[in-house]
Amino acid sequence: MNVEIEASWKKQLHSEFSKDYFENIVAFLKTEKAQNKIIYPPGSLIFNAFDKTPFNILKVVLLGQDPYHGKGQAMGLSFSVPKGIRQPPSLINIFKELHDDVGMPMPSTGDLTPWAEQGVLLLNAALTVRAGDANSHAKNGWHQFTDAVIKKVSDDKEGIVFLLWGSFAHQKQELIDQTKHHVLKAAHPSPFSADKGFFGCKHFSKTNDYLIKQKQEPIDWKID
Repeated sequence: MNVEIEASWKKQLHSEFSKDYFENIVAFLKTEKAQNKIIYPPGSLIFNAFDKTPFNILKVVLLGQDPYHGKGQAMGLSFSVPKGIRQPPSLINIFKELHDDVGMPMPSTGDLTPWAEQGVLLLNAALTVRAGDANSHAKNGWHQFTDAVIKKVSDDKEGIVFLLWGSFAHQKQELIDQTKHHVLKAAHPSPFSADKGFFGCKHFSKTNDYLIKQKQEPIDWKID
């Protein structure tokens, strides 16, 4: 199957694209469109996380669960919204922790593309969602695909920081070889849980401390 995805990732993941489960994902999305369902993000942005963060520049994996299901929000990068779109509550809490941790001013935009371009893979566990219906595409093969992505990164890279926020993300720890990589876990930044271990986690400074120890350039977390 010819999947339009960044070249280095296409090379790494080519075997996944020929598997039955991935063909089922494609068939499911075609059925949704045939039934006039609105799907987020738009087709050209489904693999945006991979397009913005090629395999060879990868330093950090920030795992989200599901794309935003509101109009104009999803852009194929976990937790990120396009310029001009109101920042969702979880993203505001991320920025609050960034401010407290590294002193970053609260940004005017929620577009996290600058992180992605520095090597932060902003990966959602499901890459699509039906408009207004959270987790509606989660059980149609995407988790198998993104689990394979995490495993591929774990197996073929070294010194990657994995940021796992919330109980769903914590379950992915078993896919990661912690003798080669650095896993940071915290509560989810949602308003329902941010004060139960996300605020004060200092994951942004800890990420950069680890990268520097690995003789890699730290992430400039500033957005604008």
